[in-house]
Amino acid sequence: MSPRKPAAPALTEPPPVGATLAALRQSRALSLDELSRRAGVSKSMLSQIERAQANPTVAVVWRLANALGVTIAELLGGIDEPAARAVTVMPAHSTPSMRSPDGLCELLILGPIDLAGRFEWYALTVQPGGVLASQAHEPSSREHLTVITGTLDVTAGADTVRLKRGETARYAVDQPHTIHNATRSAATALLAVVHMA
Repeated sequence: MSPRKPAAPALTEPPPVGATLAALRQSRALSLDELSRRAGVSKSMLSQIERAQANPTVAVVWRLANALGVTIAELLGGIDEPAARAVTVMPAHSTPSMRSPDGLCELLILGPIDLAGRFEWYALTVQPGGVLASQAHEPSSREHLTVITGTLDVTAGADTVRLKRGETARYAVDQPHTIHNATRSAATALLAVVHMA
């Protein structure tokens, strides 16, 4: 008869998700509104989690971890992780995304969260008729848009240009600007945003 395995130690209380979430959010200078938008979790739910008034589901923890650029284990209270590897791989399913108000533009957030507000890059898909409209960014900020497939119109201030596959536009975004697909076919592009302090 084989010996019985020792029982796992009982957890007397849940991990301190709220305190860890608040610390991670503040270290990245993210407001509740911004984290809510990135994670797809309501602001009120985030507030309740941070004040330990609600316990998040696994799905919510997964969304928050992805939005903050940490592992689920780190969000659950800093559980010991193996030594850092030289190469980190982000699975496709963990890449966060955003949609434009019209629902026709999708931005896959390729850059790490800790660079947000300084340097950002995205994989952009714009369906026919889709418009990605943005207000002015910081003075001297610029965007770099490279069309991979299809055709896109870029407007910055009073200037509008049409980009075809393989072409790149570099333009000032310290003024209102838009990316528009006026064709009948979907278009894809890479978008880099360089913010200036």
